[in-house]
Amino acid sequence: MKFLLDLLLLLPLLIVCCLESFVKLFIPKRRKSVAGEIVLITGAGHGIGRLTAYEFAKLKSKLVLWDINKHGLEETAAKCKGLGAKVYTFVVDCSNREDIYSSAKKVKAEIGDVSILVNNAGVVYTSDLFATQDAQIEKTFEVNVLAHFWTTKAFLPAMMKNNHGHVVTVASAAGHISVPFLLAYCSSKFSAVGFHKALTDELAALQITGVKTTCLCPNFVNTGFIKNPSTSLGPTLEPEEVVNRLMNGILTEQKMIFIPSSIAFLTILERILPERFLAVLKRKINIKFDAVIGYKMKAQ
Repeated sequence: MKFLLDLLLLLPLLIVCCLESFVKLFIPKRRKSVAGEIVLITGAGHGIGRLTAYEFAKLKSKLVLWDINKHGLEETAAKCKGLGAKVYTFVVDCSNREDIYSSAKKVKAEIGDVSILVNNAGVVYTSDLFATQDAQIEKTFEVNVLAHFWTTKAFLPAMMKNNHGHVVTVASAAGHISVPFLLAYCSSKFSAVGFHKALTDELAALQITGVKTTCLCPNFVNTGFIKNPSTSLGPTLEPEEVVNRLMNGILTEQKMIFIPSSIAFLTILERILPERFLAVLKRKINIKFDAVIGYKMKAQ
């Protein structure tokens, strides 16, 4: 009962906060400078990671690029150097904790303290539970979420000491809304979203006000990892559009970025609507892509 009364006492504050948020919709947010910042991007050899590196290069950041694909990494680095950026590359397997820690040690010794960490590396297997091999499930979690722990443990202490930095989590809409035949991927991305939220709260509890966090949650992106995706939420997103939104979110210190914005509304609906209605709604959203189905129903 006391808790309910306490909530009622917070009602005026809720009204003020809602009005404040509404007014802010019409005020352009100030974009911070990232010139000279040491920016580390995992999965920089392709797709969102590569394009994000290009954008930071244009903004005169010092780039540290990680990827398991040496050829893709070198291509990204060459373009960033052409844009005038100072670039360092490391071939790193983000599914390997020791590889992450040893590479992080080299970065700190040879380059300096990373002040912006973009945890972007990811893997996806489009298959049902039975067609997804055990090793694939393990790798999905190792790359999509455990790597975030290891990179953040390596680079966050310097950010906290300086009370200056930014940790970016590239997650997915599948980290908020479950999708059949992406069981391992959805589970890992739910974990990544949880990592972002818990880290944000932990920094606040420790009163570290200068270290910011951002989480990117897009719908299907045309990077080639998922074949023939479609949904009634809109067309498959182009990486350039996603990276533009991501960069704006980082520079304006936005905590959560949904692309398209309608996904934010869906996450609210999922918590309040009846289960039967949600089932109908999910059929209307009509998510489709090529997937391997290992389970076959026995003939009756």
